[in-house]
Amino acid sequence: MPELRQDPTTKDWVVIASERSRRPEQFKRDSPAPGQGSAVCPFCPGNEHLTPPTIAELRGGNAWKTRVFANKFSAFDPKAEHYSHHHDFFNSQDAYGHHEVVVETPEHGTSLGQMDISNVREVIRIHHERHRVLREDPKVKLVLAFRNHGLSAGASLSHPHSQIIGTPIIPPRIRRKYEVAIRHFDDTKECIYCTLRDEELKDGRRLLLESRFLTVFHPFASQVPFETWIIPKRHNPSFAEADGPELNDLALSLRAVLGAMHVSLGNPDYNLIIHTAPVEDEHKPYYLWHMEIRPRLATPAGFELGTGVFINTAVPEETAAYFRPMVANELRQLSAKAA
Repeated sequence: MPELRQDPTTKDWVVIASERSRRPEQFKRDSPAPGQGSAVCPFCPGNEHLTPPTIAELRGGNAWKTRVFANKFSAFDPKAEHYSHHHDFFNSQDAYGHHEVVVETPEHGTSLGQMDISNVREVIRIHHERHRVLREDPKVKLVLAFRNHGLSAGASLSHPHSQIIGTPIIPPRIRRKYEVAIRHFDDTKECIYCTLRDEELKDGRRLLLESRFLTVFHPFASQVPFETWIIPKRHNPSFAEADGPELNDLALSLRAVLGAMHVSLGNPDYNLIIHTAPVEDEHKPYYLWHMEIRPRLATPAGFELGTGVFINTAVPEETAAYFRPMVANELRQLSAKAA
């Protein structure tokens, strides 16, 4: 049974994932032989028996196109009792929650940045649907969707997939983001993310794309090279409350950005996160849902780990100027295919 443990010095939570546990000697890595890998991909069609049962899917004809199931090695367990445990100085609780895998396509050898736009729309749509389902669990306080692409980003399987987690806690980092947003609203009566978006539009130097419903840019204080944010124009704290036109626009913008990364940066490893307000605060005016893409082009080292301050060796104004025409080219190609 997975367990949530709290660091008493920072109040940060750690998931002790017993379902994924390894003995200490198993952490030693051996260099794989050329071409070595798994002979059977559990996410490919025909291998559905290798995964837990399907929770939700989108189908085309007689076959699935996008499929969702519980993570076989879940970090959270919906059967846990959600009890807190106090061991004198230390605090822990059962890791109640949901941990789902979204297999984005039956095709093993593709990536989200190379998929047909209709497939990307399906991925966005099913994430939206699952978010709406998971937030109905009264024990769930936060729903977080993310995508790990490549080994250095934490992907253990190469078949295109993403994940969605519903947790019974709001981690301190999320709380800090929300507290900053609340303070800004108390001081200005404005959403800090709406203000950020408008300031990036006004400045223009870090802007990659402005569409009807979304703004895409490299943020002023980017922590990593080519860090990209996608922010809606309509004020809305919750991703679950995004409407159809916004989701379609998100799919197009996301596909253009990832397609440009694939071509210009050599298909880099990256992490993608959908940030959304905690469930109980989804209708408050302080927050704005948004998507963050963080390429793994540099490795955090001692200074970053010791201070939490990132050293970014790329200037966001320069990366945006370099990247902007490539995103525009991807959009032209996608429009030509749709015509």
